[in-house]
Amino acid sequence: MTDILQMTDLGVTFTTESGPVDAVRGVSLTVAPGETLALVGESGSGKSTVALAAMGLLSGNATATGSAEIAGHQVIGAAEPALRGLRGSTVSMVFQEPATALDPLTRVGAQIAEVIRNHRQASASQASAEAVELLRKVGIPDPSERAKAFPFQLSGGQRQRVVIAMAIANAPKLLIADEPTTALDVTVQAEILELLRALAVDSGTGVLLVTHNMGVVADFADRVAVMLQGEIVETGSVEDVLLRPEHAYTKRLLAAVPRLDTPETIALRERAAAPDVPAGAGAGPVPASGPSDGRPDPAPAVDLRDVSVTFGRGARAVHALQGIDIAVHAGETVGLVGESGSGKSTAARVALGLIAPTSGTVSLFGQDLRRAPRRDRRALRSGIGVVLQDPVASLDARMSVGECIAEPLAVHHRGMSASERRGRVDEVLDAVRLPRALANRAPRELSGGQRQRVSLARALVLEPRLLVADEPTSALDVSVQEAVLEVLTELQADFGFACLFVSHDLAVVQHFAERVVVMRRGVIEEQGTTGTTLLHPTTDYTRRLLAAVPVPDPVLQRQRRTERLATLAAVSS
Repeated sequence: MTDILQMTDLGVTFTTESGPVDAVRGVSLTVAPGETLALVGESGSGKSTVALAAMGLLSGNATATGSAEIAGHQVIGAAEPALRGLRGSTVSMVFQEPATALDPLTRVGAQIAEVIRNHRQASASQASAEAVELLRKVGIPDPSERAKAFPFQLSGGQRQRVVIAMAIANAPKLLIADEPTTALDVTVQAEILELLRALAVDSGTGVLLVTHNMGVVADFADRVAVMLQGEIVETGSVEDVLLRPEHAYTKRLLAAVPRLDTPETIALRERAAAPDVPAGAGAGPVPASGPSDGRPDPAPAVDLRDVSVTFGRGARAVHALQGIDIAVHAGETVGLVGESGSGKSTAARVALGLIAPTSGTVSLFGQDLRRAPRRDRRALRSGIGVVLQDPVASLDARMSVGECIAEPLAVHHRGMSASERRGRVDEVLDAVRLPRALANRAPRELSGGQRQRVSLARALVLEPRLLVADEPTSALDVSVQEAVLEVLTELQADFGFACLFVSHDLAVVQHFAERVVVMRRGVIEEQGTTGTTLLHPTTDYTRRLLAAVPVPDPVLQRQRRTERLATLAAVSS
């Protein structure tokens, strides 16, 4: 069987002001029809550069050497017209950040239809109908209406699903997926992986999967290639690499993976380790500690009481939040979880004062935000740090990294000198484990994970009393994620700020948050201490969320997926 992708001795060198940078060296790999090869490694290891080289999408200052053939067509050195004929039909790509992949001024249905008509004979009506069906396949609710929406009207997870719909529109022979599930909640992630798995099996599509999510690798990949500083250091079957790693770097990478403990995964691990030992005989996990019974400051840093938010009027009104109560105290981290569209980000924006509630009250540091004088509102907001979900949209492309981080200082501390601001920028760059030299670079010159850490540094620069973090680790590889969460924990211990932590990564929430709030369709399904809620959920919805989380063990994950699909089949019948 001929491989769909054959890459031999690939090298990529970037020309920069400081000299040539060898980003990729001697990379050789193959992808067979129907096979998924996962390319893993830390941010800056060269994973995305390899993916872009395979598409012929390297930037103008890049020089590629070696060979990369897709279905017999040489990509390296090929003319642009030949590459345009391959892209979107023979090979498609799911990019890491949907904000850069979608046209903000064009409705999403029209964008999908355009991809179809660019490569196939189809009328406008046929392409539009197929676009709606693709939206349905990738789990977009009410696809006929959502096809008429602009990208900004969709949640981050929904935008990512639109990008996936565009990528599979023409049934490509090779799908290159660069962090395809980064912005997706766990239930939709599971559905997308089933969709991509069916595509690979039914049509023989090969998949090159670039990801930092080892649970996704265990669930979806057949083989794994591990990259470090531009080179592949280990390759093998998913079982060999994840369960029996040989290279020291692979072992360190896997040790940093957060693992979700639930009664189900504990029982599965026990059965896999010793089938004759009754489930529950071993020691269970240590639950995350809950908040103390009495707090020194009775006023929460942020307090949402009976908050509702409605967008629009009449029959087309969208009830984004319906009577929710959330409070976060000083020194406490509250995890806000749920599917895309559940209202998590809306609740975070209400807490920030960016969205006014239709009803209910919002208090910051004991003061009603709507009743406070305008001058006081500014002072209250200066005590809030924010990390938004999409670093591309939140960082000003016209500014340097240092200027982006220093901007809150210029707004709220106008008496601070330029040298003092530079000193503070250096401090927070150290805190988030980024080199100080990056302060002079533009955000576009950084990897996705580096940009997310810049966003975190900017949020911390004012030493906030409240940190609102909307998917702060979604773009980070596991080792950097571990380091950033350690930094957050240390800073919270030092300064005692409250943290509202919005995430779809339940394993991260379990290890980082004291309490968890589970949201669905604008309401709170349940909330409580993290150890109680995630180990002993009281609602079917929370149990489904937990069941959809992939674990970074391919043997356990196969059992887990089989049990999950059997449960779904029983429910649907």
